[in-house]
Amino acid sequence: MTGIQRWRRLDRLTLVFGLLALLMALFILLPVVKTSTSSSPTTLWDTLRESEVYSSILLTMYAGLLATVVGLLLGVPLAYLLARHDFRGKRLFEGLIDVPIVIPHSAAGIALLFVFGRQFFMGKLLGHAGITFVDTLAGVVIAMMFVSVPFLIDSARDGFKSVDVRLEKVARTLGASPFRVFFHVTLPLAWRSIFSGSVMMWARAVSEFGAVLILAYHVPFLGEHPTVAPILVADRFSCFGLDYARPVAVLVILISLIAFVALRTLALRGQRT
Repeated sequence: MTGIQRWRRLDRLTLVFGLLALLMALFILLPVVKTSTSSSPTTLWDTLRESEVYSSILLTMYAGLLATVVGLLLGVPLAYLLARHDFRGKRLFEGLIDVPIVIPHSAAGIALLFVFGRQFFMGKLLGHAGITFVDTLAGVVIAMMFVSVPFLIDSARDGFKSVDVRLEKVARTLGASPFRVFFHVTLPLAWRSIFSGSVMMWARAVSEFGAVLILAYHVPFLGEHPTVAPILVADRFSCFGLDYARPVAVLVILISLIAFVALRTLALRGQRT
């Protein structure tokens, strides 16, 4: 059967949906491809060698990684409890966990400032321990974590729900402790979902702008005081125009894409295994 014959046999719904899907794919891909190819390799290399640029990119990637690690330590236990236990108000609680996704992120920064600012209770309490969040790396981390951890929690919860509870009960009847069951039975079976959620959390964290802008604009890092990469791009665009901001934007897009594709590839290989 020729390609034309196959095309004619397709129903109208498939044709219409295929055209709409193509439009959506072009809408997503064209800006990324156009921007990624708008600067020469020489320009990108010269831009990357600027101390302001590479310290900003390193700060963004490092803070995103820290936010993801903290999100794993705190979010995975929460996801497990949500997957295994029912309680009054559970639906409402699960909805509240997703609130950071819908809150405007500049407003999220204000909300965090009201909790972790130097003049407020939590900020004062932690300040006595030498931990401050305004214009520090810790501030960048909590801002990134606040807006991105729902992706990890939701994915991990779905992963734990997919694990058959009977496997855990069998392990318990064989004498395994609850912790041993979790780390040797449940977690290995749910790790793919947890890893996928971690990738999504990291990707969302490194792209955060509004909450970081409010809470930690410039932070001490590598002997300098850079901003995170999204803020650096916005600053260069607003102060010097498109041509000055474009190479930084291209670098941020390319580095983020490379890291994201690599992590997603690892996740897919794990699923096939």
